[in-house]
Amino acid sequence: MTCDLRPLTPHDLDLICRQRNDMFRSMEMSEDLITRMDPAFRAWLRDRLSDGTYFGFVADLDNRPVGGIGLMEIEFPPHPAHPETTRRGRILNLFVEPEARGQGIARQLVQAAESEFRKRGLTYAVLHATDMSRPLYEQDGWRGTAEMEKLLAPD
Repeated sequence: MTCDLRPLTPHDLDLICRQRNDMFRSMEMSEDLITRMDPAFRAWLRDRLSDGTYFGFVADLDNRPVGGIGLMEIEFPPHPAHPETTRRGRILNLFVEPEARGQGIARQLVQAAESEFRKRGLTYAVLHATDMSRPLYEQDGWRGTAEMEKLLAPD
């Protein structure tokens, strides 16, 4: 199934926040943590939607949003994967409504993201995949990296 894709605008703030919260709910994150995170994310996102540093697409089906993807260009030092540039693409907040899943919408959004990165001259992109989304990305040529994480307690 092919959806109509449109670029994100500052008017999509509430939609993006709701989809992101639903994404975290589908990952079984606690409602308390989602509630605590939402105001800070909303303020962060408002600024970045306004200045265009957070961009992406909404997937509309029958004039109703059924998915979305967020994108950023991030600065990163030259690296073996991009030895002559300090720019990377970053995918965030890929989400498709449960009733619209399994119809190729997520793949359409990812392909649009890759195309947008290429238009901006970005030749390397990163993302964090959930267990649910990992097969989609792998089928499209994405591969895992050796990245690790650690939550540091404040002093």
